[in-house]
Amino acid sequence: MSNAKHPVGPGQESVWSYPRPAIAQQSRCHIVIEHGGQTIADTRSAVRTLETSHPPSYYVPMADIAQGVLRRAEGTSMCEWKGAATYWDIVIGSMVLPRVGWSYANPTPAFALLRDHVAFYAGPFDRCTVDGEQVTPQAGRFYGGWITSRVVGPFKGGPGTMGW
Repeated sequence: MSNAKHPVGPGQESVWSYPRPAIAQQSRCHIVIEHGGQTIADTRSAVRTLETSHPPSYYVPMADIAQGVLRRAEGTSMCEWKGAATYWDIVIGSMVLPRVGWSYANPTPAFALLRDHVAFYAGPFDRCTVDGEQVTPQAGRFYGGWITSRVVGPFKGGPGTMGW
């Protein structure tokens, strides 16, 4: 797969204009996550992370996540920029979506905005939206970016993109 930049239209951003190393910034976008007939998260106070070749990941304040749906999952990982990640399951009655969220309890200083926020993979949920537009999950088993019509790629994560 080629990493040749796609053309950018009005109101769009190219992920190839995003910085490396990554950054975190406040977002005023309306983020909604729904599953099993329940609203899991609803916020206008998300933080988004931007990194070259990746669609944004949105971190939702814990206060804007439905009460009682988060359950700490097993395992951790380390991000060279953000620090140690904690993983989360979503539990709705007897339904469990394992390891669908991650957070940084003690992020590095450059990512302090992520404290008390959780990011979610879009794929496991019935519906994830940014300002009413349903997102497409970033390809790949590891990546958690949310693709909308506002961002253009190509995006890292699919076959042949590992070296980007």
